[in-house]
Amino acid sequence: MKTDNVLRMIGLAKKAGRVVSGEYMTENAVKSGAAKLVIIAEDVSENTRKKFRNMCNFYEVPIREYSSKDELGRSMGKEFRASLAVTDEGLAQAILKKMD
Repeated sequence: MKTDNVLRMIGLAKKAGRVVSGEYMTENAVKSGAAKLVIIAEDVSENTRKKFRNMCNFYEVPIREYSSKDELGRSMGKEFRASLAVTDEGLAQAILKKMD
Protein backbone atom coordinates (compact mmCIF):
# COMPACT_ATOMS: atom_id res chain seq x y z
CA MET A 1 0.00 0.00 0.00
CA LYS A 2 1.31 3.42 -1.01
CA THR A 3 0.28 5.05 2.27
CA ASP A 4 2.63 2.92 4.31
CA ASN A 5 5.65 3.93 2.23
CA VAL A 6 5.03 7.63 2.75
CA LEU A 7 4.39 7.21 6.48
CA ARG A 8 7.43 4.97 6.76
CA MET A 9 9.58 7.62 5.09
CA ILE A 10 8.22 10.27 7.46
CA GLY A 11 9.19 7.97 10.32
CA LEU A 12 12.71 7.57 8.90
CA ALA A 13 13.03 11.32 8.42
CA LYS A 14 11.93 11.78 12.04
CA LYS A 15 14.55 9.32 13.28
CA ALA A 16 17.16 11.17 11.23
CA GLY A 17 16.11 14.39 12.96
CA ARG A 18 14.87 15.89 9.70
CA VAL A 19 11.25 16.49 10.65
CA VAL A 20 9.64 19.07 12.88
CA SER A 21 6.01 18.68 13.81
CA GLY A 22 3.21 20.61 15.42
CA GLU A 23 1.74 23.87 14.19
CA TYR A 24 4.24 26.18 15.90
CA MET A 25 7.37 24.25 14.87
CA THR A 26 6.14 23.73 11.32
CA GLU A 27 5.40 27.44 10.97
CA ASN A 28 8.89 28.34 12.26
CA ALA A 29 10.52 25.90 9.82
CA VAL A 30 8.66 27.45 6.89
CA LYS A 31 9.41 31.03 7.89
CA SER A 32 13.08 30.32 8.61
CA GLY A 33 13.54 28.61 5.25
CA ALA A 34 14.31 25.22 6.82
CA ALA A 35 11.18 23.48 5.53
CA LYS A 36 11.56 21.67 2.19
CA LEU A 37 8.11 20.08 2.33
CA VAL A 38 5.06 20.64 4.53
CA ILE A 39 2.55 17.87 5.10
CA ILE A 40 -0.80 18.54 6.72
CA ALA A 41 -3.34 15.92 7.70
CA GLU A 42 -6.41 15.58 5.50
CA ASP A 43 -8.61 16.04 8.58
CA VAL A 44 -7.28 19.44 9.72
CA SER A 45 -9.66 22.35 10.17
CA GLU A 46 -10.36 24.65 7.24
CA ASN A 47 -8.57 27.44 9.14
CA THR A 48 -5.39 25.42 9.57
CA ARG A 49 -5.49 24.31 5.94
CA LYS A 50 -5.83 27.88 4.70
CA LYS A 51 -3.12 29.18 7.02
CA PHE A 52 -0.54 26.61 5.87
CA ARG A 53 -1.53 26.87 2.18
CA ASN A 54 -1.09 30.64 2.20
CA MET A 55 2.15 30.48 4.17
CA CYS A 56 3.64 27.77 1.93
CA ASN A 57 2.62 29.65 -1.21
CA PHE A 58 4.22 32.82 0.10
CA TYR A 59 7.48 31.10 1.10
CA GLU A 60 7.39 28.79 -1.95
CA VAL A 61 7.44 25.55 0.04
CA PRO A 62 5.66 22.51 -1.45
CA ILE A 63 2.65 21.45 0.62
CA ARG A 64 0.68 18.21 0.50
CA GLU A 65 -2.31 16.88 2.37
CA TYR A 66 -1.85 13.33 3.49
CA SER A 67 -3.47 10.78 5.75
CA SER A 68 -5.04 11.60 9.12
CA LYS A 69 -3.73 13.39 12.22
CA ASP A 70 -3.59 10.02 14.00
CA GLU A 71 -1.60 8.33 11.21
CA LEU A 72 0.84 11.23 10.84
CA GLY A 73 1.40 11.27 14.59
CA ARG A 74 1.82 7.50 14.78
CA SER A 75 4.39 7.56 11.97
CA MET A 76 6.53 9.79 14.19
CA GLY A 77 5.86 8.04 17.48
CA LYS A 78 3.61 10.85 18.74
CA GLU A 79 -0.07 10.97 19.60
CA PHE A 80 -1.39 12.99 16.69
CA ARG A 81 0.00 15.69 14.46
CA ALA A 82 -1.92 18.01 12.17
CA SER A 83 1.21 19.35 10.47
CA LEU A 84 4.86 18.58 9.96
CA ALA A 85 7.77 19.92 7.94
CA VAL A 86 10.53 17.87 6.36
CA THR A 87 13.78 19.83 6.61
CA ASP A 88 15.97 17.70 4.35
CA GLU A 89 15.83 18.33 0.59
CA GLY A 90 16.60 14.72 -0.40
CA LEU A 91 14.03 13.22 1.95
CA ALA A 92 11.45 15.83 0.91
CA GLN A 93 11.95 14.91 -2.77
CA ALA A 94 11.73 11.19 -2.02
CA ILE A 95 8.48 11.64 -0.07
CA LEU A 96 7.01 13.82 -2.84
CA LYS A 97 7.86 11.13 -5.40
CA LYS A 98 5.96 8.56 -3.35
CA MET A 99 2.97 10.89 -3.01
CA ASP A 100 2.64 12.16 -6.57
